[in-house]
Amino acid sequence: MRAVITIQHPGHVHFFRHPIAELEARGHEIHVFARENDVAIDLLEAYDIDHEVLAGESGGLLSLAAVQATYETRLLRRARRIDPDVIAAIGGVAAAHVASALRTTSVVFYDTEHATLITRLGYPFADVICTPSCYRDEIGPKQVTYPGYHELAYLHPDRFEPDSSVRESVGLEPGERFAVVRLSSWEASHDVGHGGFDDPREVVERLEEAGLEVLLAAEGEPPADLESYQFATSPDRMHDLLACADVVLSEGATTAAEAAVLGTPAVYVNALSLGYTADIEEYGLLFGYHGESRHIRGLEQAVAIAEQDDAPWERLRDRLLADRIDVTEFVVRQIEKHARASASNRSTAAANASHS
Repeated sequence: MRAVITIQHPGHVHFFRHPIAELEARGHEIHVFARENDVAIDLLEAYDIDHEVLAGESGGLLSLAAVQATYETRLLRRARRIDPDVIAAIGGVAAAHVASALRTTSVVFYDTEHATLITRLGYPFADVICTPSCYRDEIGPKQVTYPGYHELAYLHPDRFEPDSSVRESVGLEPGERFAVVRLSSWEASHDVGHGGFDDPREVVERLEEAGLEVLLAAEGEPPADLESYQFATSPDRMHDLLACADVVLSEGATTAAEAAVLGTPAVYVNALSLGYTADIEEYGLLFGYHGESRHIRGLEQAVAIAEQDDAPWERLRDRLLADRIDVTEFVVRQIEKHARASASNRSTAAANASHS
């Protein structure tokens, strides 16, 4: 079968990299198209994934529509030549539109309920929409649910083993305790009007007082007075670092979930909760704070974790993994299943047309 996979965010690279490898190993023809967004292209190159870049990075919400239109137009041209049996994506606005125009099948994976612009533009055109079982919205007959999270497509223990040598690469001494703090840029379409920490400087100071080194991972430019805390490592080593941290504080849901499924306690500070972050909270690995006092309460929780002598995190992670699947296997099955059905339907339609 022939499949097109679209990449518009670094997280999409992580999600699809193992399915791409498995599908290619099974003899399928996979075409990957991307647009520049943060370190997405760097990750594709780091993982040696053959790809073509179709559009540049948007300078913010005002330019996003123009960049998206360029990406979709170029994707349509490339896909028309390939004649794919299936087009797969996360969010899937471009994938669903192009697949609909080509009368092929789109398989969309998504987990972000409040991204209403993306769902309004993409869901009506998508053929199959795959969501975690904890996804809060009912989509209808197109929806296929599974017991897992996007992060378990690349951080399930069958897919990922942390490399502790990353500590040395960011200047940490052996045994030195540290926290990773992830700040969001708030420029994504689904982040408009939301917020996280009131004062990142206070976060750093309180963690240092608790005896932790602080490594800052800022999306975009970090606050000027915190530039010295920004660490440098290759983007494909970030998960090694999250796995080794003592605690992770994040304004972004993905980073918080990644740390949690790796067994590192995560404090998620954001105005909004998501189905999958709330689900992981049930396992005691993620602590979400969303109200007006989220900054204060989240910081108190992080300090409490840092001061905790008993660390139950490995046991809690084992319990979570026992209830959840290797999501890569699910992704591969869905793409193969719907590609076969699409190829069969199109073959039948072509045969009927030739006889008419």
